[in-house]
Amino acid sequence: MSYHLLTGATGLLGRYLIKDLVQADIPVAVIVRPTRRASARHRMEAAMQYWEEQLGKCLPRPVVLEGDISEPDLGLDPRSLRWVSENCDTMLHNAASLTFYSTGPEAEPWRSNVEGTRHVLDLCRETGIQHFHHVSTAYVCGLRTGRILESELDVGQTPSNDYERSKIQAEQMVRSADFLKSLTVFRPAIIIGDAVNGYTTTYHGFYAPLSLITTLVSMEHRNETGHIYSSGRFRLEGFETKNLVPVDWVSAVMAYVVSHPQHHGQTYHLTPRIPITMRLFADVMEQATGWYGVNFLGPNAQIENMTEQEQMFHDLISIYNSYWRDDPTFDSTNTQTVAPHLPCPHVDRSMLLMMSEWARSVNFGTPRVKVSEPEFDTQKHFDPLVEAGAKLPVSEKLVEIGLDVTGHGGGQWRVEVSDGLVVGAAVGLAERCNATLHLDADTFATLIEGQTSAHQAVQAGRIRVTGRQTANDELLDILQQAARPLKARLGEQRTSPAPSDGASPREAG
Repeated sequence: MSYHLLTGATGLLGRYLIKDLVQADIPVAVIVRPTRRASARHRMEAAMQYWEEQLGKCLPRPVVLEGDISEPDLGLDPRSLRWVSENCDTMLHNAASLTFYSTGPEAEPWRSNVEGTRHVLDLCRETGIQHFHHVSTAYVCGLRTGRILESELDVGQTPSNDYERSKIQAEQMVRSADFLKSLTVFRPAIIIGDAVNGYTTTYHGFYAPLSLITTLVSMEHRNETGHIYSSGRFRLEGFETKNLVPVDWVSAVMAYVVSHPQHHGQTYHLTPRIPITMRLFADVMEQATGWYGVNFLGPNAQIENMTEQEQMFHDLISIYNSYWRDDPTFDSTNTQTVAPHLPCPHVDRSMLLMMSEWARSVNFGTPRVKVSEPEFDTQKHFDPLVEAGAKLPVSEKLVEIGLDVTGHGGGQWRVEVSDGLVVGAAVGLAERCNATLHLDADTFATLIEGQTSAHQAVQAGRIRVTGRQTANDELLDILQQAARPLKARLGEQRTSPAPSDGASPREAG
């Protein structure tokens, strides 16, 4: 049971990937950068609590490693590096900067998209990770026209901005990594919010003009109909197309491919079958904001005597000028072949209006999720046992029992047992575990507090056992031991076996 190591877990797509991967029973570890306000674990817990509220059920917790892709070794400390080396065999590199134009080679998007990818590859080489999933973009095609094949990358195209340049360079880098056994590349088009409820945490692409127009109309006086009529002239014809894809669909296809190894090793265009036109784009902007007056003059038109509002709009949106053109046609044969059961939802007027309403309702921000402290923090309970496990000698006599505690305050551990006694623990589950016990954090808390026994919890259906290679009574006794405070447990046990044959204490996994 090797872990998939995910970067960019707190971004929009990363949040969906976490949800979809854990529900597909893929063991996940995440590299998360702490902020001034929140620890890495706190940030991840906010995302997990959101999903539990949406889904109405407890979810497994990923292993959270504090780090930063912009730093060598991804900023991981020595213990975390050892953990990755011992527990991870797959990298899912999703972190990226969406900065279109850079201020210099040390700035974004180069820092994240190129140097960050270099650091990720260096970590994989150092820790023995040989299976790689890379999130690129369909727009590595640059200014090409016509049909773009999934098999093509560098065909001499001209990139239209620094973002595209950096993503081309990053994809070239991972393709040249000769130590990888398999490389799967995902190229999504322009990602928008959730197709069902409009949820998003980022506001690029489609959302940029929507946000700008919303701001501009707030400074104007509406007429008796509640609308604003003002000239908005553009060097487009209206039939130009853009490829928008809902984030939940992108994640669903990626999670399906990741969880089915027979589909690894290919490149997937995650693009819609039917792109939207700029005419529809403009209609949605008008209806969503109440600002009317878009006129498409054609690409060669001269726009003279701009109004103040027109000039302000064109100036502020100029960073996206390279995208105000007709998209090429993206071939998606690989995607349609492996995931015909996951068709891309049709992005139409009603969906875009729903997306617009969501963005405007939260003022183009990230809805804050108030993360409460768990009533019982299983990690704090296990920290002393993990420290004890780190001091144990390497021994083939140790039996490992997996413990998957879902829900707020949960996590995953391997409880280490010698002669029927719990002597330590390590972070994460593993295939070598004799069995794995699955329960939620509330159930584990009742065991800690003595409100119920492991046997009673099993009888009530609150504990599930998988991979059973140990007698049921013995498993429940081990769980009961693991639920006792460390001091009490050590007081009941014999002295742990001393290292033999020169064995040295090991670091906890």
